[in-house]
Amino acid sequence: MFKNKSTHHDGQAIDTLIGPQVTLHGDLVFSGGLYVEGRIHGKVVAEEGKPAVLTLAEQGRIEGEIQVPVVIINGELQGDVFASERIELAAKARVLGNVHYKVVEMRAGATLTGRLIHVDAAAAAQAGPTLVAANG
Repeated sequence: MFKNKSTHHDGQAIDTLIGPQVTLHGDLVFSGGLYVEGRIHGKVVAEEGKPAVLTLAEQGRIEGEIQVPVVIINGELQGDVFASERIELAAKARVLGNVHYKVVEMRAGATLTGRLIHVDAAAAAQAGPTLVAANG
């Protein structure tokens, strides 16, 4: 009845699916691939030290903070994102919040109401000013 193997969507392994008829209230901690077609009201956090990919489908919606290494958004997000590896904002992405990223890809049509904050730049700003020499 149930499979032990992950399914795949657009080349990404899916271990957990939140279907379009599901609304989850509360924080969610996961590892592996999470595909969201429904709604989540709460934090979505990856287990520390384990690989994790969050995919928010076009009809999906999250209201809360996301802390996941790899994030792919094509739905609606209200909250801040902390993507320690990379974030992809697909053509139908609608983000209301700040995006903290290491690598970002934003497709034409995606909307972001908030700030893009590079994690390496933020860490450097906290450490204080540095001298940069330009060769010219």
